[in-house]
Amino acid sequence: MKAGTDLAQIASLVGDPARANMLAALMGGTALTASELAVEAGVTLPTASAHLSRLTEGGLLRMARQGRHRYYALSDHQVAGMLESIMGVAAALGPRKVLPGPRDTAMREARICYDHLAGEAGVAMFDAFAGRGFLTIDGGDVSLTEKGAGFFCDFGLDIEAMRRKRRPMCRSCLDWSVRRSHLAGSLGAGMLDRFIALNWVRRKKDSRIIRFTPPGRTAFDKLLREA
Repeated sequence: MKAGTDLAQIASLVGDPARANMLAALMGGTALTASELAVEAGVTLPTASAHLSRLTEGGLLRMARQGRHRYYALSDHQVAGMLESIMGVAAALGPRKVLPGPRDTAMREARICYDHLAGEAGVAMFDAFAGRGFLTIDGGDVSLTEKGAGFFCDFGLDIEAMRRKRRPMCRSCLDWSVRRSHLAGSLGAGMLDRFIALNWVRRKKDSRIIRFTPPGRTAFDKLLREA
């Protein structure tokens, strides 16, 4: 089978407007029910169930049962990365929109991309870490340096546990709003988890928006200056 055939199959799954809205809703990293995704897609529950079956069979979603409910989530970080990249292309090549409102501004500033920090804050963090030599960037490959390992261990991350995971330690993810890269992989997810544990950031309810607490914003900016 030619590679283009596989590409066409994935593109057909993502390309339907209702399914695209469902996938975008799951970019927050949380699992949602069919009823919740039907609302996001603007379709009836039976139609949503049919779409979800196709997405699950196609490998883009995973389903888990809990009591009477079925919960759907993106199958893994690779799917999330693919969707973020598509959003970047759409933002760059799509029709020009009117000036975005406050909600769009908040999404650009800081948001969750599956399980890591994205938006202007995520890009700034990635640039700061690379600039101080904590990360090396070779084309599309990102690697953690020994200097970086020491820094992140001091910040409270278990680097050795991350190295034992099958997931890449760190990788770049094209940010659709800034159109530059932010930090993904185990390291990117670990940093966001640490920010939440330190109460530097809070997630806006029912949204991908990440809001910094006032002390958290100060600490984050200091971290980037001293990184």
